[in-house]
This record gives sequence, C-alpha cells and structure tokens, in this order.
Amino acid sequence: MKFNLTEEQLMIQQSAREFAENEIKDAIERDEKSEFPYEIVMKLGELGLLGMMVPPEYDGAGMDTISYVLAMEEISKADASVGVIMSVNNSLICWGVNEYGTPEQKEKYLRPLAKGQKDGKLYIGAFCLSEPNAGSDATAQTTTAQKDGDHYILNGTKNWITNGTTSEVYLVFAMTNKEKKAHGISCFIVERGTPGFEILKKEKKLGIRSTDTCSLGFSDCRIPKENLLGAEGEGFKIAMKTLDGGRIGIAAQALGIAAASLERSLRYAKERHSFGKMIIEHQAIQMKLADMATELDAARLLTLQAAWLKDQHQRHSAQSAMAKLYASRIAVKAALEAIQIHGGYGYVQEYEVERYLRDAKITEIYEGTSEVQHIVIARDLLRA
Repeated sequence: MKFNLTEEQLMIQQSAREFAENEIKDAIERDEKSEFPYEIVMKLGELGLLGMMVPPEYDGAGMDTISYVLAMEEISKADASVGVIMSVNNSLICWGVNEYGTPEQKEKYLRPLAKGQKDGKLYIGAFCLSEPNAGSDATAQTTTAQKDGDHYILNGTKNWITNGTTSEVYLVFAMTNKEKKAHGISCFIVERGTPGFEILKKEKKLGIRSTDTCSLGFSDCRIPKENLLGAEGEGFKIAMKTLDGGRIGIAAQALGIAAASLERSLRYAKERHSFGKMIIEHQAIQMKLADMATELDAARLLTLQAAWLKDQHQRHSAQSAMAKLYASRIAVKAALEAIQIHGGYGYVQEYEVERYLRDAKITEIYEGTSEVQHIVIARDLLRA
C-alpha cells in the first residue's frame, strides 16, 4: 500500500493551505454576525475549488477525491463554515448532476456550478433531502411531485438546507409514487425564483454560523419534466450514492477542525507557563497532545482510504461511514481538549477554540448522524 501523495496532490494541498491562510479572514466576526462569506466563496470558485471533481469539459478542475480531501481539510482548518459550503457544492451538487444529469442539464447547470459563478454572480447549489419528519429516515418523504403534462407540481417543505438562502440551484427530493415508498422518490433540479418556491426561516445555530441554513417551501411549484434528475423513482438511490461521497467531504471538514485544534493547542502550550515552565513540559499536556495527533492521523487515513476507493470506482459506503463516524468523533474530542489545554482562555471567543467545538458538533449530525453511520457499517458487516 502506497502512502505517498503525488506531486499534483501536494501542490493542490499547498495551494489550498496558502488560500486559507491568506484569504480566509475574520472568521470570528463572521461567526458572531452569522455572515455568509460571499467574497471568499467567489474566490474558491476562481481557484477551482467548487468543482474539483467535475470534468474539465464542464469547466471543472478534473481532480481526484484525494485532492478534494486534502483541500477540504486545509479550508476547514481556517473556517469550517467555508469548508461545508465547499463540500456541499462539490460532493452533493456537482457530483450528483455530473453522475446523473443529461448533457443538457450538465451544460445548463453543472458548468456554472463548477465555476461557482454565472454572469459575475455567485452560483452554488443546495441539497434538499431532509424534512421536518424525514431526517435520518430519508424514506419518510412527504414532499410530493405530481406529473402534470410536461411538468411536475411540487408541494412540501424541506429543512436544514445548507446554502439554502444563497443557492441558485436546488436538488429537491420528492415522492412521485407513495405506494412504492423508497422506490417512489424522485429528484428534481429546481431553480431559484421558480414560482411557488419560497425560502423560509433562516436558522440560528450553535456552530458553522457563517453558513446559511434554512427551510424551503414548495406550493404548487411547477417544474419542467426535463429537470427530473435521473429516472423517475431513482431519487432514493441518487441520494444514498451522493451521500456516500458527501460523507467523505464532511470527514475532511472534521479533520480540518481537529487539525486546527491540535495546532492551536501546540502553539499555546509552547507559550503558556505554569509552575515555572512551559505547560508543554507537563506530562498531562503532552499526553493530551499525543492522543490528539494519533487520533487525527487515524481519522485522516480512514478518510483517504474512502477517497481512494471512490477514485477506484469501488464500493465505499462502509468506508465513508467509518471515516465520517471517526473523524467527527475526534473533531469534537480534539476541540474539547483544546479548550481544556487553553484553560479559561479556551472558553472565550478571542482564542477561537470554543468555535472549533461549536463547529465540530454538527459533523456528528449532518449527512447522516453518527447513529446512522453505525447502521451503515453494521449492515456492511452483515452482508459480508
């Protein structure tokens, strides 16, 4: 097994690191104001980081999933809010349209999504699966899409939608045949501004406050039949396949949070003195740092394994679930340890580690809770 990264992958990692260090500023202020990072996201698109795995013929960067993981970790290390915006557009939107879209859909939607802009304006997407009563149980969809000639009429509500207020394109899952249950779910491309489509309440959140998370409403919303993504009844399959890759993105986001927690803690431990010496000289602090570093490396290897399998077009559902489960767990743990190492300073906004904890918690919830990841892994074991 080879662990060396290619020159191209190292270059992408370095470019993402430099971008994060030089361009992702004011995370504390944006977090406090719940302010979306428009300019930063526009620059992500210019750098090719919003359509990393999209083929060059559709203006994407044509990179592999490993490169995506490396870039995601660096961006999320600077600001996990920026990281999840990048993850949703890459993993859930661009991948879904590229994998299941028609040539016409790719030309119309994938091209600007890969660039992150159209006519000089921000152009990103949102993934609309969750509903008030359909979270972990994605089969419990109540949003409906009824065929009406050359259109489908959507009615229902979606919630917890990342990029909800800023997107131009939405992948919306709805029931086209309730009797078929999971096999009766279909996926539709819905454009912002479509009559009957309304952006509802924006949520006030514990963490990742620089992202916009909201509910969406559909009331007799007419969608042309050519905006059906894949075949009718394929929606659940599309959602699950897409989430397999999306979990790799969230695992990489969690890696970034954990890495930032370790770096901040190491720096602080070399500066802070207690009992006449730097606190890094205390064995208790060394043990915390050693555990953080070990767990971070383990999570990174799990995530890179899942990314490699995806690049090899091999089944990776269980590996993606393992990566997300473990990376999200150690992100929360690393952030907690970072606060403990910082002592009282860790509890205040200025030192940032309290934000790492608030941001880390969501990685155990979205794109499949940790409990759901256990189910995915267990089912794979039972299948073996």
